[in-house]
Amino acid sequence: MTSAKVAAAEIEAALARQRVMMTVGQLQDRLNPRKLALNASRDVADAGTAALTASVETVKRNPGPTAGFAAVAGLFLARHRIVGLFRRGR
Repeated sequence: MTSAKVAAAEIEAALARQRVMMTVGQLQDRLNPRKLALNASRDVADAGTAALTASVETVKRNPGPTAGFAAVAGLFLARHRIVGLFRRGR
């Protein structure tokens, strides 16, 4: 190899090393646990907001079934107290 080819190969190797180091730096930044947790919490918050919005729209479109479901759920949760009221009356 001539010295010009060696110099060109060294420059090319240095550039390749620099690209690899930049890639490693970018990966370290993306895989930072703090950043991953922040991104995950944002994604969960966005999904929760979307679900809440969809639920509100469904309730607005169907208020009757929603009220019925709420009444049944309330009776189910209060079933022990309701039974207790009827037992005391005897």
